Amino acid sequence: MVKNIKQKSLNDTLKSMDTEEFIDIHFYRPVGYRWALFFDSFNIHPNVVTIASIFIGIAAAVCFYFPNFWLNVAGVFLLIWANSYDSADGQLARMTGKKTQWGRILDGFAGDIWFFSIYVALCMRMFPVWGLWIWALGAVSGLIFHSRQSSLADYYRNVHLFFLKGKSGSELDNSDQQYAIYLSLPWKHNFWWKIFLYSYSRYTRSQENMSPSFQKFIHLLHHKYGEAIPKKLRDAFCEKSRPLMKYTNILSFNTRSIALFISVLIDMPWLYFVFELTILNVLLFYMRYSHETISRTFYQQLMQQTDEK
Repeated sequence: MVKNIKQKSLNDTLKSMDTEEFIDIHFYRPVGYRWALFFDSFNIHPNVVTIASIFIGIAAAVCFYFPNFWLNVAGVFLLIWANSYDSADGQLARMTGKKTQWGRILDGFAGDIWFFSIYVALCMRMFPVWGLWIWALGAVSGLIFHSRQSSLADYYRNVHLFFLKGKSGSELDNSDQQYAIYLSLPWKHNFWWKIFLYSYSRYTRSQENMSPSFQKFIHLLHHKYGEAIPKKLRDAFCEKSRPLMKYTNILSFNTRSIALFISVLIDMPWLYFVFELTILNVLLFYMRYSHETISRTFYQQLMQQTDEK
């Protein structure tokens, strides 16, 4: 019997304790849960909540443009508010069953809009002192490294959820399948959806390009077992993948936002770019190296089992 949304606990709205961070468990998820109950009482769709978070995140970026302490404090609270909505939309979708691919794509797009706006605001703030160099630093930091960090962190989190809960419990998509759906639809009546699908297929392809060893492993796994992957194998992969989940959380929002908040509040926003280019990149390279090593090990073991048969 399906639970009524009012009867669902906070734990029912979590993806997995493996992929939840301390700040999420003790702050964002409880706050998001309350927002989700509130929005459901007015029958508000999760996608509407996501769109609201975009505007709140942009408002935060505007506050970060001004070298004024209290406006920057307002920006901190606005970005926290936006992220609580980002938590609420997913929780609301899981509570009500209103999960759609539109929502999945829009949710990732929202975070990109927040930080794109923040990068522009910070560069404009520092331009009088730094000149054009700050735009180059912002572009390298944001367009290249931030996108890689958050993209791969999101991918590895969904890989872990795939092995933990199966396809239905994760959002692990294949770029070829997404592009095939894009090609199959006519432009008439599907213009915006095709734009989203095309962008999403490219985003997914970039994730796959950054994880070649895992792609070999998952391809062999599907070839050998289809969707019926043995539980013993899934559990073994999760055991190896679980320690890396803390890095996916660091590279996503919480640690990143703390560094951003400190840098703007002490009026040294360039420190955020330095933090991203150094500390977060080291974590990215370590996480990728470790995950690829795990994938190669499992691929070799699976190949040996196949050869023996």
